[in-house]
Amino acid sequence: MTDPASQHAGLPHAVFLHRMAGGSPPSALEPRLGRAAFVALRLVDLLGREHATLHPDAFHYQYVATVRCCRDLPPGSTEASHLLGLVRGTGDAFQQRSAALVLPALFAYAHYLEDEMRLEEALDVLDTLLQVGGAQLPPADAVGARLRRARVYRKLNRFDAAERAYEEAGALAAGTGDMHSQLLSRIGHAQAITGRGNLMRAEESLRKIVAEAHVVADREAQALAHHALSAVLRTGGQPAEAIPHVWRAFESYSDDTSRGRALADLGGLFLVLGNTDAAERALTEAVRRGTEQDYATNALVELMNCASFRRDRVGFERWRERCEARREQMPPNIIVDFILKAGIGWARFGQFDRAEKLFTKALQTAEAASLHEFVFRIERIKSGLRACRSEGATPCETRQLESDAVREVSGSLARLES
Repeated sequence: MTDPASQHAGLPHAVFLHRMAGGSPPSALEPRLGRAAFVALRLVDLLGREHATLHPDAFHYQYVATVRCCRDLPPGSTEASHLLGLVRGTGDAFQQRSAALVLPALFAYAHYLEDEMRLEEALDVLDTLLQVGGAQLPPADAVGARLRRARVYRKLNRFDAAERAYEEAGALAAGTGDMHSQLLSRIGHAQAITGRGNLMRAEESLRKIVAEAHVVADREAQALAHHALSAVLRTGGQPAEAIPHVWRAFESYSDDTSRGRALADLGGLFLVLGNTDAAERALTEAVRRGTEQDYATNALVELMNCASFRRDRVGFERWRERCEARREQMPPNIIVDFILKAGIGWARFGQFDRAEKLFTKALQTAEAASLHEFVFRIERIKSGLRACRSEGATPCETRQLESDAVREVSGSLARLES
């Protein structure tokens, strides 16, 4: 178990052994978590049909060893709690000969890994879920697992695999008359098209889905489609057109987490327009609602960005310190965004050498995490910084004109705060 991870390339769940490679000693937390995840998932494999004749004593021996491995982890670790729950669920499933008992723990662990941007590991867990569940998976779980797997593929920029998974989920949902999941599949497919850069096709598809979701009164699908459409419009350089859609998403969502994410995105869009008052209202509310969640951390980064946009040095330092306090909990994409926007802030205050160092660090971090979109963005910003240095001025930022729809959303946001 202490050999280089490359030697285990042919093993099931070897992706978790990658945490044991590199400079960390085996006693460090990440290698221990990776080892525990590996053995926990090997235990889950024993629920597969090929192990149907496994003697209970053989399972018990592996179960006890796996529990011991997981209990040796720090009790305060969220991932350790997921692994212990997974092992207990596997024990119950084997004892009662029902793989369904372990599915909630597998879903929860996959969701955690996705949130932490451990996407290859999340895929492994979802594949395990589909393999172990097999034909016993309830239709809703079979569709849900494929939708989630498609989303992870999309985040990995594996758009061919994502589109296939969305189509598979949509076909399964159609077979059971599940209109809601069919709409979710089409929304995800449009997001994959967005990732490929075909914004016109994605926008056309999402507008159709918005209309259909309205006809069948599916508020969640409406919210997701509006939210996805706002992202397409923002990517296409139309932030003013995106704002009413993300506000509609906020109004349509029923859960607090999704509403908080919508507010965080809304704040970013208002900042693009130069309306820092509305941006700060939305972002502050997102932080209040989200506390320690990832979208609240994103909102803190954007509040730091707002302060530097207004050339508020004191506010910039205050928000930067709050971001630094969360740095250990940030997944790679948020870390890169934080470093990048801190660099932009220093450039706005005329400290170009400091900004240059942060841009370089952000670029290295993005490359190491295979965050290709960030790599392109950082390279463009670094080029712009060189032009600013030669001109001896800070970046030129102008406020864009706001439409009546944008002003209406701004007013609604102000009333929400009051």
